[in-house]
Parts: sequence; structure tokens; C-alpha cells
Amino acid sequence: QVQLVESGGGLVQAGGSLRLSCAASGRTFSDYAMGWFRQAPGKEREFVAAITRRGSATYYADSVRGRFTISRDNAKNTGILQMNSLKPEDTAVYYCATDRLPARVSLTTKLTDYDYWGQGTQVTVSS
Repeated sequence: QVQLVESGGGLVQAGGSLRLSCAASGRTFSDYAMGWFRQAPGKEREFVAAITRRGSATYYADSVRGRFTISRDNAKNTGILQMNSLKPEDTAVYYCATDRLPARVSLTTKLTDYDYWGQGTQVTVSS
């Protein structure tokens, strides 16, 4: 059974940084692209960033590009989201997810293209 577990969330002041981790188990992590999504109160879940299975390519939402960095360590079955210059509007529950198709040619931002999800970790940015 595939399991994804996020960690690293917390409360930070605007301008600060947080590093989220996603620990994966249950299938060959390196066979699948992975993504990070977030959901703020009263809003729909939205795409944040994605990375190919080998880490050779990344893609970001416009709202986080230049501030967030997605990476992965396949040897440790771990995905990382480094978040810098945080803003109050970044406040949300952050989720990691894995692509439902192995070796997808291009990265996808669609929620329905991801099949396994973590339970989420809360990120709160105070002004």
C-alpha cells in the first residue's frame, strides 16, 4: 500500500522559510513524478509545484515561482519543498502527491492526475 507522509509545517512570520518533506513508501518512488498542492480555508486545492521522476525538470505555479523550490532524493524516497520569502497568502494545508502514471512524459498540474496523497501539513504565515 502506498503511503505518503508530510512533515515540516508550522507557524512562521512573513519573510521566513520552511522546508516540507514527503516520505514515500509502498511503490518505487523513482518511477513517478510527484507534486505539491495546497488548500487554504474556503478555497479549492491548488497546484504548487511538480518534479519529474528523476528530478530533471520542475514546474511551479506563478504564485510561488522564484520563492519555492521542489526537489527529491530518490535514494531516501523523499520529496522536498523549500519555501522561502513566505507570505500570509501562502497559509494553507500542504499536500504531496504522486503521479498516477509512471514515466509520464510531461509534468501535470491537474489534481486528478495524481493518485496517492499525504494527509497534509499545516503552514501558517503571520503578517
